[in-house]
Amino acid sequence: MAMLTWNDSFSVQVEELDNQHKRLINLINQLHDAMIEGKGRNILASILDELVDYTQTHFTAEEVMMKKCDFPGLAEHKKAHEELTQQVKDFQERYNKGQVSVSVELLNFLHDWLVNHVLSMDKRYAPYLAKS
Repeated sequence: MAMLTWNDSFSVQVEELDNQHKRLINLINQLHDAMIEGKGRNILASILDELVDYTQTHFTAEEVMMKKCDFPGLAEHKKAHEELTQQVKDFQERYNKGQVSVSVELLNFLHDWLVNHVLSMDKRYAPYLAKS
């Protein structure tokens, strides 16, 4: 069962970014499903690695587009991206060292981060990107 399901309320009206958001939702759902199924640590680690890598790819794409359209909230948005990336990297590092396990806490963090970031912060740049 999916933890997150894409719906139009997530759309920022830019197909490339919407597709990237869908991919992030898919990765979170894969991590969720692997945890529920009790899959091995290596599978969980690879999904978590891919999630971290893809998040960075996505953030870079967003920032390039925001810069091109002179989005006035770019600095704030970029800072939020850096903080979120660091939080996930910190968790990943602790996980890889065996200090923490994939938990409901992580999944809730990822869910809340994606939903809140897209529905609040990303929606702010949508009108600027639509004009460019």
